Amino acid sequence: MKVVIAPDSFKGSLSALEAGAAIERGIRKVLPEGVIKVIPMADGGEGTMDCLISSTKGRFVSESVVNPLGRLIDSGYGILGNGTTCIIEMAMSSGLYLIERYERNPLLTTTFGFGQLIKAALDRGCRQFILALGGSATNDGGAGMLQALGAELLDIENEQIGFGGGELERISTIRIEGMDARLSECEFIIACDVDNPFIGEKGASAVFGPQKGATTEMVGQLDSNLEHFANVINNTLGIAIHDIPGTGAAGGLAGGILAFLNGKLESGVSIVARVSELSNAMEDADLVITGEGRVDAQTVRGKTPYGVAKIAKSHNVPVIILAGSIGEGVDVLYEYGVSAVLSIVNRPMTLEEAMEETDTLLAAASEQVIRIIQSKV
Repeated sequence: MKVVIAPDSFKGSLSALEAGAAIERGIRKVLPEGVIKVIPMADGGEGTMDCLISSTKGRFVSESVVNPLGRLIDSGYGILGNGTTCIIEMAMSSGLYLIERYERNPLLTTTFGFGQLIKAALDRGCRQFILALGGSATNDGGAGMLQALGAELLDIENEQIGFGGGELERISTIRIEGMDARLSECEFIIACDVDNPFIGEKGASAVFGPQKGATTEMVGQLDSNLEHFANVINNTLGIAIHDIPGTGAAGGLAGGILAFLNGKLESGVSIVARVSELSNAMEDADLVITGEGRVDAQTVRGKTPYGVAKIAKSHNVPVIILAGSIGEGVDVLYEYGVSAVLSIVNRPMTLEEAMEETDTLLAAASEQVIRIIQSKV
């Protein structure tokens, strides 16, 4: 029997690689000689870099950059096994987890550190970039990134604006002549799992601003500032990013990448699946097991189990999803080739207990899945 294991991380408990190892351990109790392929997955958020480094036998490169509030931190990026493709998780330079809750303020936070990572990778010869945009603390439309790469965002007095989403309203002119010339040689793929536009009631500020510390009043200001920024971008480049789906990712960072770096938006899970050659691994497979911490109606909006199931369906391979918790609306997944969605929780327990025991619970649930299949009930 051939089984492909392709889970996402169980956030707060296990990385995707660790989850895959736990599932394999459970399966091996029943199929000690089975053909088992573990391919850790991600959807463009936390863990994407680790998955791609692992699957391509790449490496991590350390760099010092500034965090969302301009403080120097240790960060870095990945270089995939081909030696020329760079994977950057923006959360490692401009992420919400890098600042304290009381410090969250998207009027002030910047993507400058993210731009520094791009420049550092350019210096190492990278020309292909995969940019994972989950977990942002920012709402500056990529303005900080552009400044780090040599663009001038000038106010009416031809002075460079400061950091943060609150400064965008001051932009009068954007000068790109000083941007790193090597950028024109590069390909930028934006990995994201949201379809929110740059501005508006479903845009970056309105939907994601509050979780980054924005008050109701701040949301209105941030959205207005992003609209102004988009207008100046349109006047400068002739590119209108205002309503393009996906440009609202990471506080509008996706829009800035699309406009100034000719970035291409793509589902994060599709990128990881392609680079890790997940489809090839599913050839002649008898079963695919995937999973993540929570599965619900939102899973079909680009989350890992959905992406894995779509590929498995093209190979006519059944899919089992293992989840820490199951919410409403999972029935829709059955339309995309999923055979069953199972909770790994096997007794009454608190959330804390479940998170502490995720490794053991995953192994036990995987073992039971294979025992049921083997019994041919």
